[in-house]
Amino acid sequence: MALEVVDDPRDPRGRRYPLVSILAAAVCAVLAGACTFAAVTDWVRFQDQAVWARLGFTGRVPASTTVWRLLIRLDAEVLSQVLARWLRARAAPVVVAGRRWRLVIAVDGKVARGARLADGRQVHLLSAYDTSTGIVLAQVQITAKSNEIPAFTPLFRLVAAVLGSLKDVLVVADALHAQTGHAELLAAGGGHLMVAVKGNQPKLFAQLKALPWAEVPVGVQTRETGHGRKETRTVKALTVKTPGGLGFPALSRPSGSPAPARSRARPPVKRRT
Repeated sequence: MALEVVDDPRDPRGRRYPLVSILAAAVCAVLAGACTFAAVTDWVRFQDQAVWARLGFTGRVPASTTVWRLLIRLDAEVLSQVLARWLRARAAPVVVAGRRWRLVIAVDGKVARGARLADGRQVHLLSAYDTSTGIVLAQVQITAKSNEIPAFTPLFRLVAAVLGSLKDVLVVADALHAQTGHAELLAAGGGHLMVAVKGNQPKLFAQLKALPWAEVPVGVQTRETGHGRKETRTVKALTVKTPGGLGFPALSRPSGSPAPARSRARPPVKRRT
């Protein structure tokens, strides 16, 4: 079983229930909608003897305090990696005929609903999400008095551990992650970064905005209606040849390369209300 690789933090003399059984019960309960330790325990108690036996319980099940004491002592990163690998092993492979396909990972920060730290602050997580399977490959907690930027590197170290490599992986994120360190990290592993460029990179933004977008044919255009407005999104692509480069890592090849690197920039969204 995949959960057997998780280390048990308990003293062997005090173990009444197998760690794998408690973890399997917690996973099943959360999948069924449980969001508290008490709800996990209630889910287990409501099952019949046959389910208890399949989970590894014989005759009795743990109390909510037992579940709570054990789960808060586990290494959350290790457990997250184990579950991500287990889910990926069971996900149907994506088959796309007639065009090139890449593994696309979306990066986003979220506040965990209902979760609080000891000082009362909400738990802020940065997650890496496999858009083809819907699996969260890894997530890290953002420390106090910080933001998502320093959490990007440890997050993708965990992603690389789950996938085995970042080669050919395409990472999409919002403008906050238009950072040279992020680009260097992914490029070193053979991956790619696609981000919007805004005011947090003023020089790069000015260079991209000055490109002859009006002369570029439309690549993709979509129209949607939502949130009380109609929205048109237009995507164009350019091969950028700027003397001296754009000053952003991995956007241009070193001299002597057979062809310049391609940089895709997305113009501002056109909105019609």
